[in-house]
Amino acid sequence: MQKYKLTLSLLIFSLLPLSLLASPFVLVLSQDDLKDIPSTATDAGPAESQPEWDEFGDSDSKPEHELDPGSWRPIFEPDAVNSSTSESNFDPEMEQYYSAVEKMLSAVSDGEVGVMEESVAEIEELASAKGNLHAQSVLGFLYGSGQIKERNKAKAFLYHYFAAEGGNLQSKLAIAYTYYRQHMYEKAVKLYAELAEVAVNSFLISKYSPVIEPVRIHNGAEENKEALRKSRGEDDDVFQILEYQAQKGNAAAMYKIGYFYYFGLRGLRRDHTKALAWFSKAVEKGEPKSMELLGEIYARGAGVERNYTKALEWLTLAAKQQLYSAYNGMGYLYVKGYGVGKNYTKAKEYFKRAADNDDAGGHYNLGVIHLKGIGVKRDVKLACQYFIVAANAGQPKAFYQLAKMFHMGVGLKKNLPMAVGLYKLVAERGPWNSLSRWALESYLKGNVGKASLLYSRMAELGYEIAQSNAAWILDKYAEHSMCVGESGFCSDSERHQRAHSLWWQASEQGNEHAALLIGDAYYYGRGTERDYERAAEAYMHAKSQSNAQAMFNLGYMHEHGQGLPFDLHLAKRYYDQALEINSAAKLPVTLALTSLWIRKNYADSFMVHAIDSLPELYPRIEAWVENVVLEEGNATILTLFVCLLTVLYFRGRQRRNAGEVGIPDQPIEHAPPAPN
Repeated sequence: MQKYKLTLSLLIFSLLPLSLLASPFVLVLSQDDLKDIPSTATDAGPAESQPEWDEFGDSDSKPEHELDPGSWRPIFEPDAVNSSTSESNFDPEMEQYYSAVEKMLSAVSDGEVGVMEESVAEIEELASAKGNLHAQSVLGFLYGSGQIKERNKAKAFLYHYFAAEGGNLQSKLAIAYTYYRQHMYEKAVKLYAELAEVAVNSFLISKYSPVIEPVRIHNGAEENKEALRKSRGEDDDVFQILEYQAQKGNAAAMYKIGYFYYFGLRGLRRDHTKALAWFSKAVEKGEPKSMELLGEIYARGAGVERNYTKALEWLTLAAKQQLYSAYNGMGYLYVKGYGVGKNYTKAKEYFKRAADNDDAGGHYNLGVIHLKGIGVKRDVKLACQYFIVAANAGQPKAFYQLAKMFHMGVGLKKNLPMAVGLYKLVAERGPWNSLSRWALESYLKGNVGKASLLYSRMAELGYEIAQSNAAWILDKYAEHSMCVGESGFCSDSERHQRAHSLWWQASEQGNEHAALLIGDAYYYGRGTERDYERAAEAYMHAKSQSNAQAMFNLGYMHEHGQGLPFDLHLAKRYYDQALEINSAAKLPVTLALTSLWIRKNYADSFMVHAIDSLPELYPRIEAWVENVVLEEGNATILTLFVCLLTVLYFRGRQRRNAGEVGIPDQPIEHAPPAPN
């Protein structure tokens, strides 16, 4: 059987950058990954005999809190929930659950440990006595993080397991992440596949929504002010300027504002009514992108009554304006027979027009019809090609299809680790991602305690950015982070240990800054026992991601033989690499190279001993400055002394300048004017 040949020997594509600091998820496909199978339906058997592929399933029209049972959305977005929930669905037990969770969130916001203990007791009562699965999920979170409960991973897993069995999807995500960390891919893949399916079914129909990454609130050691500014919603100055332009009749501004409201971008709450209003105004001025999204709105019934005829009209108008992505929506309607008769030939034609104009959705949809054999001869290999192109362009559903292929061994060789990674990527875009929005809103309002708790909840579900954000808050705000421990507020030890655990999890997922901080924790003994060898391992991990600070630290450890062999040549190599990566490291690298030269040429001399004593001397100087110099009375005296020296210096300088000019003792008499 002839092997399938690729035009490129290696296909590499990035699956949605995970973050600014974390490495992107990179999938490498080689010739060996391609399964040697028949490509056509005749050879491979009928499509019905293959695993189910629900590519053209309708996006789920259920609200987010129904897609994610037990979600905290009724607490954070009560208006949206009330508008979609009738009084007949009122459940007294769930009312108790939400009341207890809301009390817990308020307690951590206000720093009231007693109220926090009361709320946790209520949650425990619901979980144990009434078997409320959502309360069990929260209890699993509290045991896992050690908040008001003694940290116990076994109990946390047990509560999450029971909650997941009952249908709590966030607990399923927590368990899936636990399996993922332990490389138990057989178990992880089943859970992540189920969660990814829920996430995909919540995506839009003809035009996929932009994948909204949780916002990283920091850039290493500093707050990420630019990202936070863009997340302030209607309070953002740029948004207000854009809104002003839209009100003055700017069609492009109208579209952008409608777009932000429709997808819930830039810190705005999703509002289909406002989106519809702005799109309607924009199309009056002939704005084509708004036409396409109006077609999407009517096809989906988002904020309006579903009307496929209107949807097709708007999509057709957009396509005539050479907005080729609109052809995907038109093709979808013909595949499903919505508002028109089913016509696979026409659907394929529309999908191909979109794909020929580099639209990711077009490539994805062509992959679907060839995989399923819809109106064409089934060709799994060609479908795989289309999915890869779509994934390259960031189409989230394409990741899901490739995950299925790796999972089932259809078109690609079975590869569970790869399938799990792809499923995880998609699953994290599910409705539970709202936790990130609520955490960010809390942080922007200055409610650090609530933000920390919400990010901690997300961290347990496996979100790297949430792990990083939660750890950064603990380190940055220290006792002001409202960190709640096993009994009362966190001790310094508890806070350091929790931050250490979160940074460690983030580093496992490719966060180089987290790996650097883990190395620092082991090197200095912060939140854990001092261990130079483990510090070196963490620095090596950060160094593999081209982190200049990690390279400098490795050079220092080689220079002093701490956790690594004493080797001045390797030390110099690491110092040089740090400077190559970051030119700002010139001063510390120059000093380090000077130290190396002295150590090499004057071994065991006084200068070497002086250099080696600096790390021990520095804390003493720092403590002396803090305890003696900066003590209130001494600080005042020191300030007055410095002021006196400054005055004396300037007075002396003034006298010297006066002496140089040479002021005469007698006034100069002016000569009388010369006679004319």
